[in-house]
Amino acid sequence: MVVAIVKGPMMNQPGSALLPPLNHHNELIVSQKIELAEMLLDYESRNKYTVYGANRAPVAYAAEQGKGFLGVLMRLLLKHWRTFEIHLFTPDRQIVAKATHPFRFLPFNECLLVHDTRGVYLGAVQRRFSFFSKVFDVLGPSNEVLLSVKSPLWKPWTFEFMGQGQRQAIIEKKWSGMLKEMFSDADTFRLGFDNPHLPDSSRWLLIAAAIFVDLQYFENNSGASASISLGD
Repeated sequence: MVVAIVKGPMMNQPGSALLPPLNHHNELIVSQKIELAEMLLDYESRNKYTVYGANRAPVAYAAEQGKGFLGVLMRLLLKHWRTFEIHLFTPDRQIVAKATHPFRFLPFNECLLVHDTRGVYLGAVQRRFSFFSKVFDVLGPSNEVLLSVKSPLWKPWTFEFMGQGQRQAIIEKKWSGMLKEMFSDADTFRLGFDNPHLPDSSRWLLIAAAIFVDLQYFENNSGASASISLGD
């Protein structure tokens, strides 16, 4: 596991990831941004998110890359099976990390690979095969399992991240209001950090996991809302 050593606003140790600290947040809010054309015309624009702290101040932004007609076509035809890249930014728009989703033929083999701006591999979110549960792992830089999720079908809006026999974090989809839930693909999730000692690398991976949850399980809900809350 990569443990963040903070010197100033960002850690900068050779061989370590370049990540702003998040260890003072108990929970975060990630809210997906919806364009008017997407809401009115069922138009699939690029996925964009804002990550807020408990005081509603922005902590980070995330935006899917790939503009133009080809990007729109891939989103319409391939949905979350497509190849795409999402960049994570600080509030002053500096890139922090890049999350890449490679194309997969099998729906239960999808993953999100996360690197920092120098290309240092931070880890991944890897979906696992299961018929009756939503199962995936958060992997570290050596592809070791840091956290695991096994969310049963009767808890469709709750994802508990377990590690060392205890819950380390949780993502919960929140009700966004009748109009948003009916007419947009924007969802709201709360990400709570149960373990106050989670390193910054794991916290950034959990932000990527919240986006992964949204794209895997809520992107194709034919008019369900898409805002994500991650606790601060």
